Amino acid sequence: MQFIRRTAVLFIIGVLSSPTVEAEDWPQWRGPTRDGVWHEKGIISKFETEEIALKWKVPVGSGYSAPTVANGRVYLTDRTTEPVQSERVLCFDEQTGQTIWEYSYECEYKIGYTAGPRAAVTVLDGKAYALGAMGHFHCFDAKSGDIQWQHDLNAEYDIQMPIWGIAGSPLIVDSTVIVQLGGKSATVAGFDIKTGKEQWTALKDRACYASPLLIEQAGKQVVVVWTGDSVAGLAPQSGEVYWQHIWPPSRMPIGVATPVKSGNQLFLTSFYDGCMLLDLAQDKLAVKQRWQRTGEDERHTDGIHSIISTPIVLGGHVYGVDSYGELRCLDLKTGDRVWEDQTATPRARWSTIHFVKNGENIWMFNERGELVIGRLSPEGLTEISRAKLIDPTEDQLRQRGGVCWSHPAYANKHVFARSDKYLVCASLAAKK
Repeated sequence: MQFIRRTAVLFIIGVLSSPTVEAEDWPQWRGPTRDGVWHEKGIISKFETEEIALKWKVPVGSGYSAPTVANGRVYLTDRTTEPVQSERVLCFDEQTGQTIWEYSYECEYKIGYTAGPRAAVTVLDGKAYALGAMGHFHCFDAKSGDIQWQHDLNAEYDIQMPIWGIAGSPLIVDSTVIVQLGGKSATVAGFDIKTGKEQWTALKDRACYASPLLIEQAGKQVVVVWTGDSVAGLAPQSGEVYWQHIWPPSRMPIGVATPVKSGNQLFLTSFYDGCMLLDLAQDKLAVKQRWQRTGEDERHTDGIHSIISTPIVLGGHVYGVDSYGELRCLDLKTGDRVWEDQTATPRARWSTIHFVKNGENIWMFNERGELVIGRLSPEGLTEISRAKLIDPTEDQLRQRGGVCWSHPAYANKHVFARSDKYLVCASLAAKK
């Protein structure tokens, strides 16, 4: 784990070596190591009621961004439209839901699906990094909310704005915070975490929506960035392009799901263009396509055509949600479909599940606001328990009575989830 900054190394080693993980924050997109793995022990194995009892519930504005949790605080971004269009960065007390601080700035949306910000707030070493849908980028003192530095990336980099806005959550590697911004002459940029000064820029692709991911390859740290035209591996300190695999979209840049690393491979999936597996060379910084599976159209698909859900790899199989909510299992070696299931989330265009692994169980948060505890194997989905956590709301998608599209956070034996009206917290601790 030498490629992760020292502060993270000490935390992760402590988590993975301890027989009982008593507490764990969720300080960035998809958890401590951005891989959708929740390490805590002492978690319930099934729900006692059909609706999960809430510890607290607070009103918030609309938004797609996921909550993050660090050092006793919960961070979220949202959007308000009165008296003017604005984005907000919010900080709540983890135990009570009481507002600790908030920061609001005017932000006129010129994008589709205007429910609110997309990117999760990244928190590390007492700083909170928030990226808005139109490119407003702030670094805050995480405790007080005081601004440390800020950028209007749209103005500074002439963003060729994706139709759904800027969505990838900031990634911190050592002294650099990395964002996919989609500038006319720079797709990706790295900024000094203390000063906010630009350290480097890279690529001239169209922007996409996927969050960058830090991996290790050939003994080096590599930032994987999936843009609107390619998948690239960059040096986090300089932006040097180590490798680039061209994958132009057939219709439009639409990659939302985070690339998934499993062993020496990367799995990617998009709504129109299906899925692809890349082999990561281990003796040099290079990649090679192993296979790609693409169906005839969005209703006649092959492999996994995911719109929002990031898949999960377990052993030699990958599990993910297809274009109309079909939960599928693929053989990772070939891309062949092993099974399909339509019980975890209702069949609908763009239907969504967010997967998080905790021990042997997989926690699945679907777009109806339900938490499903289950197991995934080549034999199929085994549903253990299901309960409602939060009601869907209509700002994110007004069809079918609304949706819950934001990824929940799992921290300190609690779950934190948001809709377009509320942020909620519920205990998932097993009874002693």
